[in-house]
Order: sequence, then structure tokens, then C-alpha cells
Amino acid sequence: MKLFQINLPLRHALRYSILLLSLASYKAWSASATERAVERIAREHVVRYAESIGWTNPQLKLKLPAANLGGCTEAPIETIDVRHPSRMRFAVMCNGERREVIVRATIAADVVVAAENVRAGQPIDASALELARRDVTATPGAVTSIEDVAGKTSRRTLRAGQLVDRRWLSESLLVKRNSPVTIVARNAGVEVHVAAEALQSGRRGEIISVKNSRNGTIIRARVIAQDTVEPVDVPSGEQ
Repeated sequence: MKLFQINLPLRHALRYSILLLSLASYKAWSASATERAVERIAREHVVRYAESIGWTNPQLKLKLPAANLGGCTEAPIETIDVRHPSRMRFAVMCNGERREVIVRATIAADVVVAAENVRAGQPIDASALELARRDVTATPGAVTSIEDVAGKTSRRTLRAGQLVDRRWLSESLLVKRNSPVTIVARNAGVEVHVAAEALQSGRRGEIISVKNSRNGTIIRARVIAQDTVEPVDVPSGEQ
């Protein structure tokens, strides 16, 4: 293999060095521009993800790989998979070659946590909850409102400071089978309370059978509060 040596006058050599520095700067600028474009697109996806869940004041951090993206073009940037913010996949073209880029995001938001220990199956009181900033990247079920948790039960024991996941929650059992309940009937602005017995257990919104304690009539009723139901066969316009 032959080696070629170019001898240039000093002034030409200086110009050549400046040209090389300019090219190097251009490559560095191109890589930076591509990285910024990928980061912008990734951030837009994460923002939409956080908004769809309803997280309060989300704080986002994105981490791009340290790979050299010199020679990569800004557009088009292909979105491959953004279902999981902790590992979003994109593709860019680099010197005619398709290169995959992994962007990792973390999301922090103000969400509901347990202020004290709460046993599994125990109705959760609002006083046992508080809002705190937590990393919710891997917890899409994180809840942002104490009102959405209070009164429900958790299938898991909650430890003080632990984030509450809506996937663990269920409505509390407000009516127990064979227990006394009150039927609240509303008609034309008049509210009537009737004593009854629950023939089934029920949670908020569930339909159960109850027996009127006065005349023994069995009706279908909707659970609306602790030991309280309302008849479901009353026309809505009359309630």
C-alpha cells in the first residue's frame, strides 16, 4: 500500500487545519441536533402519557444513550415503541444505515401515599392518606386524588409512605347480608326512609335484594352508602 504525503505552504496548511476543525464542528453540531430532535419527540410522548393518566405536576427526566450520532439525519425519526417510558425505542438514519436509539424516561408526580399503616381489607380513611412526590415511572396505577382512595379497601397491606396503586383498590363492602339497612326513596321532592333487611352483601353501586321489614316485600335496590340503599325500579324522572 502506498502512502501519500502532501506538502503545503504554511498559509495553506493553516487553511486546511481550519477546514478540518470546521468539519469536525459541523459533525458535532449534527449529532447534537439529532439528539435534540429525538429527545423532543420522546418528551412529547411522555407528556401525553402522563396527561392520559392524569398525574399532577409531572416532572420528567430523559436519558439518551452516549452513542455517537454523528452523520445521522434529523428527519424522519421513526418511532418504534413508546409504550413504556422507561424504555422508548426510536430509529434514525446514520450514513445510510438505520440505527436504533433507546431513550429512558423517569416521571415523578404528586400522588397518594399511605400516611400510616393500613391493613388489607380495611376501609381506608382519608386521614390515613397524604399527597407526596414519588417516582411513578413503573406505576401507571398511581392515584392523584385522596378522594378517589378514601372509603375503598386495599387488597394489600399499605405501609406508611407507600404509594397507593389503584389496581389494589376495591369498593368497601357497605352492606352485609342479613344486616339491617335503610331504603331511601325519593319521589316528587319527597324523601321516605323505610327499614329493611339486606338479603345480599353489596358494595357502592351494586344492585342487591332487600326485604321491607314492615310488609315483607322484596325489592331490588342499589347500594349508595353505609347500610343505605335506594330502589332501582323507581322511574328516574320521579326521583
